[in-house]
Amino acid sequence: MLNAPRYSVGLDQCSQPKRYLWLLSVVYPLFPVYAITLHWSTGQAFWLGLPLLLTFGLVPVLDAILGQDPSTPVAEQIPMLNEDHFFRRLTWVTAPLHLVTFVVSVAYAATANLSLGEWLLLAVVAGLAAGVAVNTAHEMGHHRSGPDQWFARLALAVPFYSHFTIEHNFGHHRDVATPEDCASARMNESIYRFALREMPGGVGRAWAIESRRLARRGLSRGSFSNSLLQGWLLALAIQLPLVLLFGPMTIVFLLIHHLVAWFLLTSANYVEHYGLLRRRLDDGSYERCQPHHSWNSNHRLSNLLLFHLQRHSDHHANPGLRYQSLRDMPDAPALPSGYFGMFLLAWLPPLWFRVMNPRLLALPQVQGDLRRVNRLGS
Repeated sequence: MLNAPRYSVGLDQCSQPKRYLWLLSVVYPLFPVYAITLHWSTGQAFWLGLPLLLTFGLVPVLDAILGQDPSTPVAEQIPMLNEDHFFRRLTWVTAPLHLVTFVVSVAYAATANLSLGEWLLLAVVAGLAAGVAVNTAHEMGHHRSGPDQWFARLALAVPFYSHFTIEHNFGHHRDVATPEDCASARMNESIYRFALREMPGGVGRAWAIESRRLARRGLSRGSFSNSLLQGWLLALAIQLPLVLLFGPMTIVFLLIHHLVAWFLLTSANYVEHYGLLRRRLDDGSYERCQPHHSWNSNHRLSNLLLFHLQRHSDHHANPGLRYQSLRDMPDAPALPSGYFGMFLLAWLPPLWFRVMNPRLLALPQVQGDLRRVNRLGS
């Protein structure tokens, strides 16, 4: 049964004009291309860094100014929203745009005679866009239609993160907010310690899940039916020609690009479930995932840039919902900013702990009891 929020507005208010504001999620991955165009026309390094200033400066400020998004669909409206193909076509368009941004960035880095600082800045900016590609794939990867699955694979090939859909759907969603989940951060665990656990843990868990699936079908892990191998081969098919065309320094560019993308995804995982814990039942299993097992952010602009990823409480409680159907959960744990503002906070662990630990301990399901928290050493 769908968990319904306590307030709602009509469907027209939910989709118009917000229906067309979702185009922000489509154009956002092209920010490095805009920056490259401005740098090419002016020669000023500032423009290559503009996407960073907009993402981590302007967006958090506008989130604070614009505040919360009051629109949220009621249960009766969700089937209609879920079946509106306009919304899924936006994600299908966005996936190849991630590839365009990636190829343009690699080509410009190799041919534009950039200074070392400009070259590094472009690798970081392009990596940021590739991290957002994982979010685009996240939305499509939850749905079983052929276009959704193939476009998700294309988006994940850009940051070489093809294990994500398997790990996320069949590992993270199963174990979320438990000590068994490598993608759920623990109280007093810094993001850097978390990254060392989450990044390799995600690959290992995806490989184990896929190996078990293949074994049930009587196939070996080396079979071409292995979804991970398919994704990695697609990534190689895209990236190896670029290395051959533009030379060995492209490998260094790709390594920086991929690490930035992976760390952005790790940052999202870190803030989404920090310290939250599902109750263990008498039979040893965990209670069903509820909205209060995810931190939620209902800030307007950053949600429009990320296909509603930040309405994360409803996503985990009802993972079959498409992004346009996700509701705000006013009783869920609430982040004080959108994700980009929270990432900046997470990258400064003492400040993160100072802000988030009191919020965690004050939650109704915790009430200061550390036994109700997913924490280091538990």
